[in-house]
Amino acid sequence: MSIEIVNVGKRFGDFVALDDVSVSIPSGRLTALLGPSGGGKSTLLRIIAGLERADTGKVDIEGVDATRLPPQKRNVGFVFQHYAAFKHLTVRRNVAFGLEIRKRPKDEIRGRVDELLALVHLEQFADRLPSQLSGGQRQRMALARALAVEPTVLLLDEPFGALDAKVRKELRDWLRRLHDEVHVTTVFVTHDQEEALEVADEIVVINEGRVEQIGSPDDLYDRPANEFVMRFLGPVTQLGDQLVRPHDLQLSTDPTGIGVLGRVARVTRIGFEIRVDLSTTDGQSVTVTLTRNEFLALGIQVDSEVRVRLAPGSPATTVSAPAARPATPTLAAAG
Repeated sequence: MSIEIVNVGKRFGDFVALDDVSVSIPSGRLTALLGPSGGGKSTLLRIIAGLERADTGKVDIEGVDATRLPPQKRNVGFVFQHYAAFKHLTVRRNVAFGLEIRKRPKDEIRGRVDELLALVHLEQFADRLPSQLSGGQRQRMALARALAVEPTVLLLDEPFGALDAKVRKELRDWLRRLHDEVHVTTVFVTHDQEEALEVADEIVVINEGRVEQIGSPDDLYDRPANEFVMRFLGPVTQLGDQLVRPHDLQLSTDPTGIGVLGRVARVTRIGFEIRVDLSTTDGQSVTVTLTRNEFLALGIQVDSEVRVRLAPGSPATTVSAPAARPATPTLAAAG
């Protein structure tokens, strides 16, 4: 079900957490609230959940004004970063908790819990305590518990932030598959750009309490609204007076070729990529990312003379630098 956030503002004393934020979250989509720590993402999520009350503006859920509704009246499921599990209850009882307090029939509870444990691949751990599970398993249990009451909206606050990189990657893939199965409108907070780009249908970039841009991962990466979005959503380097993606630059060893003349200062291998740092003749430092095969074909090394230019056919990902912050947020249409 869709969520409409209209002109929402929130202060904590003199600190402006949200400044006149308006966002439309489409029904059935997986939407990421992305931005740096302290930017207002979690505050906005908690206002949607009813755990915080906005000072100004309104929140509609399913076309109903939920601005003053308590959390239990909003039919949202909420998953915190640190699981908030009932330590003395088994996995099965944790998942069943929301149904039990709603006094659903026992047979219905048993069937629903069995279905959810199978969905999150925890059926063999049903009788264990949370302390006997891994971090990834506990987070899957928390998601099952949130889904048990069949919420119209699922809210996730940095759900994988407390996990190591490998487990986070596994859970990102799992969350995307899970969402495609259950199709519940899902909003998750993250400051991890890769996580948002990989998992979300739509991304809302929030910084200093304001919306910088809204759009699909491709929209934001290839057509950033401003310098902040471009820098936040991926690697950036500067060539002349333009900000560009390092992988959109092309190197040539032809001394008479097209491009800015420079000299290789450093070569770094990062997995399957080669990062080449250059110093141009006008003293500018430029970073170019190549595949291993591209690098080997060039036959360059530290102190080699090269020419660098924006690769023909590259998407329009340049933003003039330095760019001033706009007076009002620039919103890109959702793709």
